[in-house]
Amino acid sequence: MFKSIITALAMMFAFQASAEETRIGDWTVHYSAFPSTFISPEVAQSNNLERSRYNGLLNIAVLDADGKSVQVALRGQGKNLLGNVRQLEFQTIREGESIYYIAQYPYRNEDNVLFTIDISSPTQGGELSFRHTFYTE
Repeated sequence: MFKSIITALAMMFAFQASAEETRIGDWTVHYSAFPSTFISPEVAQSNNLERSRYNGLLNIAVLDADGKSVQVALRGQGKNLLGNVRQLEFQTIREGESIYYIAQYPYRNEDNVLFTIDISSPTQGGELSFRHTFYTE
């Protein structure tokens, strides 16, 4: 069921300009933000995601030192340059042993958004912060 979204998200990681990675403690955190129109209508429907030229998706994957997915708790927000703040609601997607966290973010053309996300587990935690500009098609 989630195989199509995992394939689409894996393709997002292939684009160096749209996918990033950072270290938080012992974790490697992969993250990207992109328009929801990058995924197919079928993938959006099967995962209850709104596909729109005004809706972005955040994708986060947390890996341990061995490259295995880590189950974490995520809380965060996006804040645009006008100071408007939107809380993020993450959906957990599991594909075999892989775990991805997806959040939707509505935007306007050229919205420059600062995302601040707390990532935690029982053994460690930290903050992921990055800026992304969304464009409508």
